[in-house]
Amino acid sequence: MTDTAPSFRLLPGAPDSPVLLHVPHSSREVPPDVREGILLGDEELARELDHITDSHTAEIAAVAAAAAGTAPWRFVNGLSRLVVDPERFPDEREEMLSVGMGAVYTRTTHHEALRPEGFDAGPLLDRYFAPYARAMTEAVAERLAVAGRVVIVDVHSYPTARLPYELHGEGPRPPVCLGTDAFHTPPALLDAAREAFGGFGGVGTDSPFAGTYVPLAHYGRDPRVSALMVEIRRDLYMSEPGGPAGPGTEALGRALAALVDAVA
Repeated sequence: MTDTAPSFRLLPGAPDSPVLLHVPHSSREVPPDVREGILLGDEELARELDHITDSHTAEIAAVAAAAAGTAPWRFVNGLSRLVVDPERFPDEREEMLSVGMGAVYTRTTHHEALRPEGFDAGPLLDRYFAPYARAMTEAVAERLAVAGRVVIVDVHSYPTARLPYELHGEGPRPPVCLGTDAFHTPPALLDAAREAFGGFGGVGTDSPFAGTYVPLAHYGRDPRVSALMVEIRRDLYMSEPGGPAGPGTEALGRALAALVDAVA
């Protein structure tokens, strides 16, 4: 990745599809100059990437796009969330700042130092966070212009066992957790997701992770933008913490396709 190439991809779906699959945390890629600012040794960094990466979620989204009757659009982050986390608030509104994991992480999943004390996050926010946010906002606006509505489905995964950084990890850890927003998640979207993922042993809501992603330009303002976060427990489809994908990947992709078709 270089400054001249975007660190994300917008992959087209059906021209009239309102569905946008957002895959923000699937990559392990850290540019060399960003790597220089990370305190961990190579082995420690590899372990951290095992824990923090939503491995193979881009593959699950790709299966869904291929299987859906009306192909969704996909917005896929090409960089690790250790570069910037595009789903965090970039300011004091972000509650994860309390554990050093705001838009630019300074601590690891196990509370170790990731970047030096006093690290200036500004350059990374300017270089990666702001362009990503603009592009995602533009993608939503373009779908609104064409389809009149947008359904953002955030595709995530989470570990079977709670990691130390989790602020709200004491609750249930169902096979599939659906994150919702009071303004942007209508009951019909939640019901469709429960139906689509009903065959994996249980579907929960907002535990251990809650909320969903909507660009700030639309957040809490535009009811035409609906959104849902799909958090898949990793033991359903891969070896933890950072192992290869298993046969569950295909089944989960088809389930995600069923959700896409139900709301498209």
